[in-house]
Amino acid sequence: MARRDRVRPREGDEDSTIVLEKAAPTRRPFLHILAAGGAALVAGSGIAGWLLWPQKVLLPPRVPAPPPARFPIKVADEATILTHEAAWLTVFRFAANPAIVVLDFPSLRMQGEMLNRVASLIEKAGLPRDRVLTDGELASAIRARDDTVETYYDGHDYSVSSLAFFFATADRQHIALGSQEEQLRALIEQLGWFAPSAIGALISVPRVSATITETMRATMLHHELSHGEFFTDPIYAAYVRRFWFTALTEEERGAVRHFLGSMGYDTADEELMYNEMQAYIMFTYDPRFFLPTNLAMTEARRWQLQTAFLSALSDGWLKTALAEHMRQLREAGP
Repeated sequence: MARRDRVRPREGDEDSTIVLEKAAPTRRPFLHILAAGGAALVAGSGIAGWLLWPQKVLLPPRVPAPPPARFPIKVADEATILTHEAAWLTVFRFAANPAIVVLDFPSLRMQGEMLNRVASLIEKAGLPRDRVLTDGELASAIRARDDTVETYYDGHDYSVSSLAFFFATADRQHIALGSQEEQLRALIEQLGWFAPSAIGALISVPRVSATITETMRATMLHHELSHGEFFTDPIYAAYVRRFWFTALTEEERGAVRHFLGSMGYDTADEELMYNEMQAYIMFTYDPRFFLPTNLAMTEARRWQLQTAFLSALSDGWLKTALAEHMRQLREAGP
């Protein structure tokens, strides 16, 4: 989920939460040149002298903080994750679909340090899709959007294949990743997600803070969980694609692209467009994040689309959630 102010209005026995200290921001390795004088006493024939030899000293490269040997993971439902107050990075498997892994961050900054570079490679507009940004390039890209490490994204969502591609690309470039990113790599290895046959999705949410209210956190989590379902259920992904091309008009698809483009999404990525469409139109209800008017759409038209989407949606937690939301709206009346 991109920042909200762009368009305003089974490892089954895993049973504890992860305890990781927040890592301080790290810097990239650099060459520091020192002019060092060495004193050498030359003896012989009664003649002594000092010889000074300037030399360059290479400082050792940055060594990321070692990740834990194993990340404890707890299985939890949406309500439990929502009410959790992360004092450190906490990892959950989503009970309704354990292939979805939720990272619950104690701060937006830690979330950004771990995942912003992934976002820049996978879905941000105007950035390369074939190479990982350096620290300096990432900082420039964030500033170009008038953002900070904290505000670049409110929440993140990635498929297994996207995460594997990120690390493979970084390794090919010999990019020195930060400690948070190396912790992410260790988690992906533990989950077995580097295997070609792996199925999974990683999503993230930050804890409640001065800038993130409980309602906003609930909206982010529900939005990101719908992405998790898209990445892990090929039947659902195919259904969303079909809905995109048959239920929405060409003008509505254009409006979705315009809306997402205003937040920095790569509008040339068609799958990204209809994945975000389902998350916003069907599962994002906080007006601080989305309103039908963002798409030049009426509330009645959104209701019509939600009704059509629900009618042919396969049984599961996502269908139950959408049906419950629409029931509450009907009971609330106009």
